[in-house]
Amino acid sequence: MGCKSAMKTGFLCRQWGVLVVLLSLWLPQSFSQQTTSPPPQQKNKLKVRLAGFPRKHNEGRIEVFYNEEWGTICDDDFSTENAHVLCRHLGFISATGWTHSSKYGRGAGKIWLDNVQCSGSEKSIADCRSRGWGNSDCTHDEDAGVICKDERLPGFMESNVIEEVEERVEEIRLRPLGAMAKKRLPITEGIVEVKYKGSWAQICDDGWTPKNSRVICGMLGFPQERKVNKNFYKRIKKRDAKTKGKIIGSGNREKSKPKPKPKSKLNEDAESGTRLFAKRQQNKYRLHSVACTGNEVHLSVCPLQFYKINATRACEGGTPAVVSCVPGPQFSLGNSQKKKTQSMFRVRLKGGAKTGEGRVEVLKENEWGTVCDDRWNLQAASVVCRELGYGTAKEALTGARMGQGMGPMHMNEVQCSGQEKSIWNCQYKNITTNDCRHVEDASVKCNIPYMGYETLIRLRGGRNRHEGRMEVMTGVDGNGIEQWGLICGEGWGIKEAMVACRQLGLGFANSGLQETWYWDGSNVTEMAMSGVKCTGSEMSLSHCQHHGDSVNCKSTDTRFAAGIICSETTSDLVLNAPLVQQTVYIEDRPLHMLYCAAEENCLSSSASKANWPYGHRRLLRFSSQIHNIGLADFRPKAGRHSWVWHECHRHYHSMDIFTHYDILTVNGTKVAEGHKASFCLEDTECQEGVSKRYECANFGEQGITAGCWDLYRHDFDCQWIDITDIKPGNYIFQVVLNPNFEVAESDFTNNAMKCNCKYDGDRVWFHNCHICDAFSEEAEKQFEQYPGQNNQI
Repeated sequence: MGCKSAMKTGFLCRQWGVLVVLLSLWLPQSFSQQTTSPPPQQKNKLKVRLAGFPRKHNEGRIEVFYNEEWGTICDDDFSTENAHVLCRHLGFISATGWTHSSKYGRGAGKIWLDNVQCSGSEKSIADCRSRGWGNSDCTHDEDAGVICKDERLPGFMESNVIEEVEERVEEIRLRPLGAMAKKRLPITEGIVEVKYKGSWAQICDDGWTPKNSRVICGMLGFPQERKVNKNFYKRIKKRDAKTKGKIIGSGNREKSKPKPKPKSKLNEDAESGTRLFAKRQQNKYRLHSVACTGNEVHLSVCPLQFYKINATRACEGGTPAVVSCVPGPQFSLGNSQKKKTQSMFRVRLKGGAKTGEGRVEVLKENEWGTVCDDRWNLQAASVVCRELGYGTAKEALTGARMGQGMGPMHMNEVQCSGQEKSIWNCQYKNITTNDCRHVEDASVKCNIPYMGYETLIRLRGGRNRHEGRMEVMTGVDGNGIEQWGLICGEGWGIKEAMVACRQLGLGFANSGLQETWYWDGSNVTEMAMSGVKCTGSEMSLSHCQHHGDSVNCKSTDTRFAAGIICSETTSDLVLNAPLVQQTVYIEDRPLHMLYCAAEENCLSSSASKANWPYGHRRLLRFSSQIHNIGLADFRPKAGRHSWVWHECHRHYHSMDIFTHYDILTVNGTKVAEGHKASFCLEDTECQEGVSKRYECANFGEQGITAGCWDLYRHDFDCQWIDITDIKPGNYIFQVVLNPNFEVAESDFTNNAMKCNCKYDGDRVWFHNCHICDAFSEEAEKQFEQYPGQNNQI
């Protein structure tokens, strides 16, 4: 090698050496950055959108567009700070919450991010800590969602980050054939139509399957589908073709021929069918090639193909899709059959204001218990809804949104495919110690059929839409004007108001009023309904007992018309049954210590004949712990200005009768009774995170806060039943809270508690103490038939 070439080679070597050193410094840093966040130019192009169902425009499953593909974010370690960052990226000022367990449905494709941890100040989700793009151990059952505050950032212009999809299903309905079919509710069969830009369009039946029908029926509130009589619709189609051919063939000869004789009237359904299939030529189709699996809770989740707006040959050779559904027993059978059917279920809903919603409770070993909300989703909720005779679930709620249960929790981490006949057929885990608490009780809101009940009554004269004087529709006059009448206020109470509020979709009842002179706001003056008596569970006032067409009202003046006040939330009182069983005992108390108790009628009638102050009374004493498991505070009906002062005990009574205590024989005959006035309703203790609001000291406000309880100890005056005159034997001990229904509650079926009681003349034993709706009907019958058996002392 020459000197010149050697120098050139050395120079090149030195250059390559410098390049290698630079690369060694740059490459590791570059690759390490790629694993945590996208390069700057890609970060700026990161798109975010809201998707899923059912949802509003400011909420939904969060999806990000990365590496030319849409994907979701796992809910592991998700937080409100993450939601703030995403909502700002979407153009909203902040987040109000976030959701887990694919509340808005399961996404598809990649799960781009997992274990995301933001501080809340980041400009993009890409700036937050995570496991890296595409690195996840989640499934789409764990897709996260956000709920943004419905207020836009000033000057925000990027409209492409919010999902504005033309191709989506807003709403569906069944359009029945024939005028008579339209009058019958619920509508169970008809043409499937989807709402699109304010009008309705059909779905082509090309490739339509029963699985598609199952999804449609679920959305409309029906538990299952049934086979459609296609021959009926084929006949209508043929008649339509013949009619159309005759019209075309006779069009040119219309003027030369004399007027044809009037045609015989086609039947109503055929005419409607003819109109339907004529519409097929007008390009009103919106969807085709619907391919549901049958497990979806909404049509939007199914693979769909939308017709383009300028399509000229939509649904060629096909017809509109027709669906027929099977209604649940509540919407198709009489009341007696309904009651019989309901008793067969091993699942029920409690604490909901409307039909088809509430806290999920399941029956295990003859005892009702709740379901923990871990991994609770729409698939599991839909299985519950269908099992109860409703459609699919609108919402799968977590965090005891429908109030907390009492007693056991039977299930955790319920996982359903959607095909199961019962929640008991789904995979689940048994509750272990410290697994779940009742603050994690799962709830549902189910789709139910439209029954039109809310059109049969109305409110008038109130200060807002949640209150007013009740009016019931009596018919329509010859001019098509609706006629209305009043409801007699005699016997009207909180249970009747519960049904009326439910019928109007206004939530729970707050008050049932028998006088409404201050709401005289309409020209309706005649009583049209009287003698209304409801159990509180009916869907409509027409399902309650009443006098029918013969109105019998002593006070027909409009001031005595019935009225209601409704509320979004209300209280729910439940007694701690095990504590009663643990604290019961007998005391022989001297008469000279019972003067105040006698003044408040806390002793049996024979005490008045006793030789005061000598002798004693035998008292059955116990503690009462009264929980408010509802969503609103329990407050006395009367304000403090009308509370009654009792000088002997030196306290105010806010309710004359707050509880009843009774001892019953096997056949239900009452042999001893007691009562407790609410001399002091206050918060003794509360759950973690709930603050006390009510305290009786210094003439304070009385009540029980939601999530708190009031304790009447066994050593309080009148916390007993006087059993001096009772003979030894087997009895049933009963406690009833709020017995006169003076204060509104979401559920009165759990206000009573019963125990088997054995008394031998000197000692007493309680066993099987339980809330009256805590056992199955079979177990409750055994309890009542065999009191005092199988004693566990």
